[in-house]
Amino acid sequence: MKGRGTPSVPAVERVLTVLELLSESRNGLAISDLVNETGWPKSSLHCLLLTLERRGYLYRNESTGRYMFGVRLLFLAERSLGTLRLRQQAHPFLHALMTHTGLTSHFGVLAENEVVVVSKVEPHAGCRLATWVSKRMDLHCTGLGKALMAAMPDDQVERLVRERGLPCHNENTIVSLRKLQQDLEAIRLRGYAVDDEEDEIGLRCVGAVVLDASGAATAAISVSGTIEQITGRNLGSLGEAVKHNAGALSQALQGRSMASAAAV
Repeated sequence: MKGRGTPSVPAVERVLTVLELLSESRNGLAISDLVNETGWPKSSLHCLLLTLERRGYLYRNESTGRYMFGVRLLFLAERSLGTLRLRQQAHPFLHALMTHTGLTSHFGVLAENEVVVVSKVEPHAGCRLATWVSKRMDLHCTGLGKALMAAMPDDQVERLVRERGLPCHNENTIVSLRKLQQDLEAIRLRGYAVDDEEDEIGLRCVGAVVLDASGAATAAISVSGTIEQITGRNLGSLGEAVKHNAGALSQALQGRSMASAAAV
C-alpha cells in the first residue's frame, strides 16, 4: 500500500464515507440516518453536508430532508467516463502512429486552460520521455497545446493569455502574444503544430487537433522525440502523419466511416 506511513486526512475520510453511504442508497439519506451509520456528532455532519450542498456535490430534498448526489458530482462522473471513452477510442490511432514513426505518441484533452495527457504509447526501445498520463502542460509551448490553441478564435486566445500569461520555460519559449498569433496562423495553414524545444531543451513535438463527437476541438494527438529524432528532414512527413491520424480519429469519434489508422 502506497504511503502507508503517511496519515490520512480525517476530514477527507469523512467526506468519502458520506459519499459512499449515499451511493448505496436509492432514495438518499437523512442526516439522522448518517448519524446512525457513522456514529459522528450531528453538528459535524451538518457542517460537512452543508458544505457539499453549497458546492453542488449534494442535493437536499426539502420535502423528505434526504440528501442525494448533486449535479456537480454527476458532472464530474460524466466527464471522467467521457475521458475514459476518449482514451479507449484514441489508443489504436496512437499505437499506429507510434509504430509508423517509431516515436512516442500522446493524446491530450483541453482542461481548464491546460492540456492534460490522457493516453501515451511509447516504443519498447529508445529514449523514454518524462511524460505521463494526467500530466498537465501549458498550451503555448507544447505540440498538443498549440494545436488546440490554433483551433480557438482569436478573442479566446487573447483572453487565455491575459488570464495565464505566457510562462517562459527556456529561451525558445514564445512569450509574445504577437509572435504566438503568428505561429498559430502558420499552424492553421499547414494543419499541425510544432514545439521546437519550446517546452524542454532537446525535445521536439508535432501535434494536430482532434474533433470530438460534437465537432468541438477539445483534444489533440502528437508524436514527441529528441532533436536527433525529429529533424528538418522528417518534420514535414511527421506532421502529415500526425495530421492524418488526427483526422481519422476525429472521424471515428464523430461516428463517420472508420478511416484507416495507418499513418500516411
